[in-house]
Amino acid sequence: MISHAPPNYQCPFCFLIDGIENEIVYTTQKEIVYKTERVTAFVASHQWQGNAPNILIVPNAHFENVYTLPADYGTDIQKAISKVAQALKAVYNCDGVSTRQHNEPAGSQDVWHYHMHVTPRFKNDQFYGRLRKDKRLMPLEQRLEYAAQLKTFLSKNDLPA
Repeated sequence: MISHAPPNYQCPFCFLIDGIENEIVYTTQKEIVYKTERVTAFVASHQWQGNAPNILIVPNAHFENVYTLPADYGTDIQKAISKVAQALKAVYNCDGVSTRQHNEPAGSQDVWHYHMHVTPRFKNDQFYGRLRKDKRLMPLEQRLEYAAQLKTFLSKNDLPA
């Protein structure tokens, strides 16, 4: 298992799911927008100006990242994503919706509980440009090379789903 949580980590998302509000939980119970037996969706405490409300969807059981998330949770998470995305479209009249999920510090994960971002998008909002100011277009030849390497690996390895 790949873990970056410090020893004795107190997970703010687990506290939120359990109804606990304390100094490490920025989100209140009132910010929960959808909850089932296995998944909770809530307004994130941190937002990007012009793209609010960013919604987080988390499994109610604690899994640190995509490496530890059981596959059967994927269906529940996807159902929640669909419901939240449709709600964002209807309520905020956004032009689109982005979903993203981060793993490990280099992947921009900063809470050690799997979570999916669902963010409303608007025409010309330059959302990703604001997230990564030094983003550059990779030349097509280089992209094709990476794709070929990945395809070869995947065709030769029977990976668990």
